[in-house]
Amino acid sequence: MNKNYYAVLMAGGVGSRFWPVSTSSYPKQFHDMLGTGETLIQKAFHRLNKFVPSENILILTNEKYNDLVLEQLPEVEQEQVVLEPAMRNTAPCILYASLKIQKKNPNAVMIVAPSDHWIEDEVAFASDVESCFDKCGQEKVLCTLGITPTFPNTGFGYIECEKGQEEKTGLRKVHQFREKPDYKTAKEFLKQGNFLWNAGIFIWGVGTIVDAFEQYQPQLHVLFQAGLGYYNTEDEQAFIQENYGRAENVSIDYAILERSKDIYVLPASFDWNDLGTWGSLYDKLGKDSDQNAVVNSKVISEDASGNMIRSPKGKVVVIDGLNDYIIVDKKEVLLIFPKSKEQDIKKVLGKVKDKYGDQYT
Repeated sequence: MNKNYYAVLMAGGVGSRFWPVSTSSYPKQFHDMLGTGETLIQKAFHRLNKFVPSENILILTNEKYNDLVLEQLPEVEQEQVVLEPAMRNTAPCILYASLKIQKKNPNAVMIVAPSDHWIEDEVAFASDVESCFDKCGQEKVLCTLGITPTFPNTGFGYIECEKGQEEKTGLRKVHQFREKPDYKTAKEFLKQGNFLWNAGIFIWGVGTIVDAFEQYQPQLHVLFQAGLGYYNTEDEQAFIQENYGRAENVSIDYAILERSKDIYVLPASFDWNDLGTWGSLYDKLGKDSDQNAVVNSKVISEDASGNMIRSPKGKVVVIDGLNDYIIVDKKEVLLIFPKSKEQDIKKVLGKVKDKYGDQYT
């Protein structure tokens, strides 16, 4: 296994659209959402561990999830868990992790990947990432994996490729990153044929990304560069506690990717789903004869189809006359909600919090 390969697994999100299973104290990446016997973060770690040495995988998460990470990933040492003392979006934490890696190995090439995505063909995933590793090891460029769109999705950002610029490896020069579009614009993107979904998976040489921060985000760079003497030592946490909250709240897309001129995208050769909502989970699960997707439950259904059903393991769920609903039973909360309104679950979460308190959210 290549000792210069590193990974940063992003595991700090709350996943509020998967409430009531996903909560602020126990978010979705720590749950077995697919009913496979592995949690999402475990699946993501093992996917990366096929080509990245386990000691070279950093887990980037919020302080309050430290114990969950160590409990679910026994292969990981405490120093591999990079803790954010404050929520500051993706740019500050990626710079922080990159500087830690650079100090350890200035020749590192690294992937930054979410911990809660669904990827079935892990061999194809590894091959795609290694193609980008090769590119980033030879040139000072940034790479990302793009997903070929299957419909005009308005929930994803898009990557616009330059036309006629494809390399033998399949990598294409990025023209620009585009914000989440409205439906009409998304349809136009698909019609043009040179747009990909932005999956939030990034690959680069560690020196390249640190230099990009120095060029495009000098204040952030100065803030975190000041801690270089402390990183990977027992004094690191004190420096981060004192300084992390001073970082600007900014995404890696806005901070670096939308500004850089040397970005390439590789259209992914694997199936992908961001598992952002109960509906996206429904799409990826197997279905019974009535097109119900079931996780953990023993279901008896009558005149009920197209439902997403999840309960504690082995619980009997009886449904009659319910179509296209999300039905989630979790100890103290039962959610019965139309799939068509799943984007409103965040609002419902707010109402529950206001009326009944934080313990349910």
